[in-house]
Amino acid sequence: MRAPGRGRVPSLLHRTDTMGQYQKHVFVCTSGKTCTAQDSATTFTVLRDAVKEAGLQQQVRVNHAGCMAQCGHGPMVVVYPEDTWYDGVTADAARRIAQEHLVGGRVVDDLRYVAPPGDNKLPKDQRPGETG
Repeated sequence: MRAPGRGRVPSLLHRTDTMGQYQKHVFVCTSGKTCTAQDSATTFTVLRDAVKEAGLQQQVRVNHAGCMAQCGHGPMVVVYPEDTWYDGVTADAARRIAQEHLVGGRVVDDLRYVAPPGDNKLPKDQRPGETG
């Protein structure tokens, strides 16, 4: 008998309806100077607890993430597989994202972060927790 996760599973290699082990994967920037200065630890805790309270631990995974190169716009949250980015996610905003997006399946448009691809860091003198 093979250990879980070992061996080929060709039927899963070409599926587009799922994203591996979870239906949604949520990343919260909890590192660096700016997101931590903007209380990203609370954002993470609120999202994780809301997923647990909704009984979605097997469908939605909330993880700590490193820098997303959007410094000064945080706390940053990204939800996959939709590739939906949220910025300035306070505890209240995290509750809305959990309820409306993760539970309800609807992107919270008024909280979405839309920026050009790549790094979109504010100048250091405009970032919380940093100085020029």
